[in-house]
Amino acid sequence: MTYEEVMKKAKSEIGPYCKVCPQCNGRACKNQMPGPGAKGVGDVAMRNYDAWKEIRINMDTICENVTPDTSIELFGEKFAYPFFAGPVGAMKLHYGEKYDDLEYNDILVSACAANGIAAFTGDGTNPDVFKGAAAAIKKNHGQGIPTVKPWNIETIREKMDMVQEAGAKMVAMDIDAAGLPFLKNLNPPAGSKTVEQLSEIVNAAGIPFIVKGIMTVAGAKKAFDAGASAIIVSNHGGRVLDQTPATAEVLERIVEWNQGRMKIFVDGGIRQGTDIFKALAMGADAVLIARPFVQAVYGGAEEGVKLYIEKLAAELADTMAMCGAASIKDINRSMLYRPM
Repeated sequence: MTYEEVMKKAKSEIGPYCKVCPQCNGRACKNQMPGPGAKGVGDVAMRNYDAWKEIRINMDTICENVTPDTSIELFGEKFAYPFFAGPVGAMKLHYGEKYDDLEYNDILVSACAANGIAAFTGDGTNPDVFKGAAAAIKKNHGQGIPTVKPWNIETIREKMDMVQEAGAKMVAMDIDAAGLPFLKNLNPPAGSKTVEQLSEIVNAAGIPFIVKGIMTVAGAKKAFDAGASAIIVSNHGGRVLDQTPATAEVLERIVEWNQGRMKIFVDGGIRQGTDIFKALAMGADAVLIARPFVQAVYGGAEEGVKLYIEKLAAELADTMAMCGAASIKDINRSMLYRPM
């Protein structure tokens, strides 16, 4: 099976909202919720994608001819590549009947672990979703990053017990999920957190805690004050608040403030190895990619995920070689070009 065959099969297996477009840029699924589209006028997902394409890369091949080292280390764990599969939930609601959340997470966690990266797993209104994700992570020796919704502290403590039982090396919370329509008016309740409440959650986790949904320096500072080990610069694909900036537009400002205080991930419209390179050159430690991994699972299960990882890895390594970066640490801001 080739990656092109995976995408062709995904087109017939996924849906009805995701169109498996040649360029996954948010245009065909604009403002489709439920579904993968963005909220309101639906342009944030498109803006995420377009912002990365506005950034260009400086080529420099007068350098030592070596095979680039694409590996990274985060919190004592080594990964083959600086990209991760992002958390996705409510599979049947958004992507059709083929997989439920438990089946999707089981495939994704195993395939990512087998190919040198980790999958962030989703959470949902059904408690079995998080239980299933934790079981998949445990089966893969802790190689997965469970992502919990911003429930009340009692519910979160129960989920953190599952995280620790699974042997996960890190845990995340998509704090911006407070804006998801299907999480409103639920029991247990979910919603935004104060710094003090978030600090209590970080302490309950007991392992490196990642806060997803940071779009400002002020938000990054609050996450740091709460004890987070990392943040994910993310606008949830535009699905929680209309008219936000693109993640690429705010990343450097947050990196400049951070000064190494926390690890910084970024997501939103990242689709190719060149996009990953740009994010790293702007100061991110790693990136998350969500929807293309959904397409890979629907089109080829474990093999589809493997092929997509290999595609991204080859594109990233080629870009590094063409810019004189022998390792991830060599990638820097001077390798990017932006018109004056």
